Amino acid sequence: CRHAGKPMKKVWQIAVAALASIAIGAACVMDAAAQSGSSTFPSKPIRLVVPFAPGGPADALGRLVGAELATALAQPVIVDNRAGAGGAIGADLVAKAAPDGHTLLMSNVGDTIAVSLHRNLPYDYARQFTPVSLLASTPFVLVVHPSIAAQNVSELIQLAKAKPGTLSFGSAGVGVGSHLAGELFKQMAGINIVHVPYKGQAPATADLLGGQISFMFNSPVTSLPQVQSGKLRALAVTSRTRLAGAPAIPTVAESGLPGFDAGTWFAIVAPAGTPAAVVNILSAEIAKTLAVRETREKLAAQGVEAIGSTPAELGRLIQADIAKWADVIKRGGITAD
Repeated sequence: CRHAGKPMKKVWQIAVAALASIAIGAACVMDAAAQSGSSTFPSKPIRLVVPFAPGGPADALGRLVGAELATALAQPVIVDNRAGAGGAIGADLVAKAAPDGHTLLMSNVGDTIAVSLHRNLPYDYARQFTPVSLLASTPFVLVVHPSIAAQNVSELIQLAKAKPGTLSFGSAGVGVGSHLAGELFKQMAGINIVHVPYKGQAPATADLLGGQISFMFNSPVTSLPQVQSGKLRALAVTSRTRLAGAPAIPTVAESGLPGFDAGTWFAIVAPAGTPAAVVNILSAEIAKTLAVRETREKLAAQGVEAIGSTPAELGRLIQADIAKWADVIKRGGITAD
């Protein structure tokens, strides 16, 4: 028994060393998880900032996706409407929020337009946000008043060339998507048409119905009922593919302007510096939400196509749109400040 202590001592030394090694390994894993931010995410309610007033398409989409995310992540998702300054107030709030995934922004195509349109934005959209997921997109419908003789896009272009400066198109305001769609159309077709900005979509649509303006790039939800009643004529949709809810209407691209693509998209972005693991969790759950048939049907009924994307795919879309609209704005000499 005198010599039994030495072997036992050696066994204990080995055991202690093994336990220490396991503890160090566990600490490393915990440290890596902590650095990734995913081990405790989400640890509190998520705030989804919608930079527009309640009731609009961005708000409706935010509440729909937010409700599904809340169930999936077991944390409330609070929709926070911060309207004002064309969306800049809400965007600025999120840009300066903690980059932990608990504050998100409902972004849209207007954010990529604003980069070139406004000189004094309080944030840098391209640098201060991390892409999470593209949610959905919706095209505009090119609608004309029945008094306009054109039956298709080619005839509208021919009419504009025959009578330069006489046709007018309305929009919901300077620099908004419907305005930039008209400017892109003008530049690609090489025509002289007059832009008439309004303070919102509703008054612009009212004047189109009254014949005060010639045509407009309008939302499907607003346009299609008027088309079906015969009060307006639809010539084309502005997306790359035809609208599922109105497959008989051709695209602008297939009607005489190859490559034409304009519309509205909505996406979720987070403050720059948000851990990749957290971004990936959000992106994956959003993709699951948008894959649900009921969700897709609800959006399709509003002329909206549910998408869902990877962060990288959204990042490429944002960069491409920033460059695209910067060119349109520069060539059109458009200013808003």
